[in-house]
Amino acid sequence: MHPMSEDLSKLTESQIEQKLLRLNSIYFMTDNDAVRQQMILLMDTYKLDLEERRVAAKRKQQEQGKDDLDDLIKIN
Repeated sequence: MHPMSEDLSKLTESQIEQKLLRLNSIYFMTDNDAVRQQMILLMDTYKLDLEERRVAAKRKQQEQGKDDLDDLIKIN
């Protein structure tokens, strides 16, 4: 967790993705390596949070029996 990041549980996935896009564009505007390193750490924090949310959503979907592969495989 990056010390400058806010409470990500209060943000939606869309808001986090917006922050990632903004940081990514700013990253290429700066020549300061120390700032770039901090930005990378913050972007990694956002990416990890998004990944955790998506894994949790997928797990919940599978637990509810809504596995998308069931409809794709037809055995006669």
